[in-house]
Amino acid sequence: MANYRERLQIDPARLAEINRFMLDPDNRVINDFLEVVARHGGVDEINRRAEEARQLPRLLGRLEEARSPYLDDLRWLMGERDRGAFVPMAQYRRRVLGDRAAEITFDPAIAVTLEISACQYFPWLIAEAKRAVAAQELMPGRFIRVRKMKEQEHDQGDILAFAAAMQIVGASYVETLDTKGTDGANVHLCGPESICGYFGGVGQPNYYALRWLDEYLYYYTEYGIRQVLNVNPGTVLLGYLLFKLGVDIEFKISVFLGNDNPYSVLWTLLTARLFAREDGATPLVGFNFSNSANNETIELCAMIRHDLDFVDVVRFEHHITETWRHIVRQPYNRRAELLEIAPRVPNISAKHEGGDPEVEQQREHPSDILEYFVPKEELEQQGLMPALLQNYMDKHDALNRTAWALTERGIPVVAAPKLHGSPA
Repeated sequence: MANYRERLQIDPARLAEINRFMLDPDNRVINDFLEVVARHGGVDEINRRAEEARQLPRLLGRLEEARSPYLDDLRWLMGERDRGAFVPMAQYRRRVLGDRAAEITFDPAIAVTLEISACQYFPWLIAEAKRAVAAQELMPGRFIRVRKMKEQEHDQGDILAFAAAMQIVGASYVETLDTKGTDGANVHLCGPESICGYFGGVGQPNYYALRWLDEYLYYYTEYGIRQVLNVNPGTVLLGYLLFKLGVDIEFKISVFLGNDNPYSVLWTLLTARLFAREDGATPLVGFNFSNSANNETIELCAMIRHDLDFVDVVRFEHHITETWRHIVRQPYNRRAELLEIAPRVPNISAKHEGGDPEVEQQREHPSDILEYFVPKEELEQQGLMPALLQNYMDKHDALNRTAWALTERGIPVVAAPKLHGSPA
């Protein structure tokens, strides 16, 4: 077997071939990629514009210019943060553990990030924050958004308000670009009625990968949005190449890409290592496991991540709950498995995409992942917005149940740091 293992070594000559391919001035796939970057002003200009766009005073100023009603909400959020209205982490632990809190040493190296998906509308964030203040609950340390970019861009400054709020609370967040498999990219597919066709190649066919890149650079430079969802191997590679050029972007890989075994994860991380910068940095900040990945798989993937020196860089984003409809067989709740593995696998997040099953099944309108893709105008016409807000608050409740269970076991959590403090 030792002899077999030696056969797996990559010949340096093969790496030289890859470099020759990438640097060939007649290589059209690379030339087309570079042309998009040049169209946005080149690396330095792209980074300069993004840094300027994401400054909090700039975001607030643009909201003021637009007379956005969300500006008052942001001022309220800043005021509540500054007066200490949100429960400090130490106080939260005393609430959970009582006198035992003083006896437990919380190791920040195994802190679990509290993640919620999808926070489609800025007012939901404010409703959640008001609930957290009133009930002394924790706000997520990470938010995922799947709302159409153009829609939120033209909705009273929603895109600006959410970006500002994330800086105010200190959380990370991810946007989902409009260039994706549900945007008509595959002309032979048309939604749920052709659902089986999506198994044969949904994503960014033909020229759509470059269109995705173009859209990414627009939102990066216009709003400073650094982190987006990535759902296709081609756009994952484009993200690596863009970062290697020097553009300081980030992305996470979606559950839909299918990282469900150690070998798919090895492929993902090998490519990240291959195209890392000289200092080892990569734009890949995390990826979702497919829902069927078990704890043994996660631990094997943690070994791979450790050996490739990505432990502190690439977060494992693990679905603890899912929407009730159209994504998994219910009941689905992975909290018990998380409690088992969290002490052994660092840099993991607990993603809450639905309420707890026993809550969801009682709702007149339980959560449905297909509603992520319905325009806001249609949802309002159907009178669904109050029900969708309730679905989101059910996710908040599930997230706080997870936080409580982790804290009971002495496992720290990462909630919004500027509201609740450090997990240490």
